Amino acid sequence: MVEIIHPFYESHRAAMEAAMRHRLDLAEAMLCERANLSDMDGIRQEVMDEFEIVLTQMPYVGGAASRMSDFFMRLMGFMAISRVLRRHGVSLPVIGEIERETYKAQLLTAPEAERLASGRQFMSSENQTLLREQAAKSATKSHQEEFPEDFVYDFVEPGPGDNFDFGINYKACGFCKFAARHGDKEILSNICGLDFDAYATRGIHLERTQTLAGGASNCDFRFSRRPSDQDDGRVLQRVTSAP
Repeated sequence: MVEIIHPFYESHRAAMEAAMRHRLDLAEAMLCERANLSDMDGIRQEVMDEFEIVLTQMPYVGGAASRMSDFFMRLMGFMAISRVLRRHGVSLPVIGEIERETYKAQLLTAPEAERLASGRQFMSSENQTLLREQAAKSATKSHQEEFPEDFVYDFVEPGPGDNFDFGINYKACGFCKFAARHGDKEILSNICGLDFDAYATRGIHLERTQTLAGGASNCDFRFSRRPSDQDDGRVLQRVTSAP
């Protein structure tokens, strides 16, 4: 049986494949030095072949109408990289380091003004309104029945004494569901590790103390604006033990 890529992802396939090739370019030196891999042409082809498989496995969660579709398109390629590196005996910590540094380098190729404008848009009151609406929709029975592989989350308002602008508690994670379905649980934490750079490079401070992948009841994302003198792509994070 021939596996089919969903038409929504097929329409973005060229851009996703170009992003994957760019990542492999950025990762090449690290793959040689840290992962002790020498046949880079072979690794590139193996990763791109695995990405073809991942594309057929990616769940449809509403396309352009869902903010989570972009998460899948930006990050699922790292599942392919992780699978290939594990087959070559690379340890999980080394895979995580390579992927985080590669992703950060890729994000920083965008002009700073563009990145920070994107961060301001994410933190805006207009986007917070949208997040509230999509969070409420994600928890409805009808949405979960239509898109069972989607994320489910709550919007979190700051209370007295809180030092964040707003938060999101993910109660069900699309990446966790994907990993459980396709045998990728051991590499799942590396996907979680990409979140901090994704926000820091846009001038946003993410604080998270627990994850579903780590066994917690939810992933507690807390967002705040970073001081302007820190808008240089550095990562700020505080990780405490999950309860």
